[in-house]
Amino acid sequence: MSTFKRFEEIESWKKARELSRRVYAVSKAGAFQKDFGLKDQIRRACVSVMSNIAEGYERDSCNEFFRFLAIAKGSAGEVRSQLYVAMDQGYLSQSEFEEMHRIATETSRLIAGLMNYLETKRT
Repeated sequence: MSTFKRFEEIESWKKARELSRRVYAVSKAGAFQKDFGLKDQIRRACVSVMSNIAEGYERDSCNEFFRFLAIAKGSAGEVRSQLYVAMDQGYLSQSEFEEMHRIATETSRLIAGLMNYLETKRT
């Protein structure tokens, strides 16, 4: 299916892990930690990115991997959208927002690249 031996080697998974670490760190402080709905939703979305990359890879099928990558990419978009909500509510500084938005965008880009690669293998 691919040249990866483990999902932990996949760059998009590594970047999603970095995003999750960052989101968890900022959402456990200040007013953000008290907004249970947004805090839980953005955390679930981050975990979804990582989990769907891993689950899709472990299914040992290019078609399944592609499908799960599409879900992961959608979750990365969800995280970006929720970052705007967090910033608009004053839970994030401009620099925190920009850093996490950059990581989430890079994660999406890496997932898209992997999807493009898999697309060539599926046909």
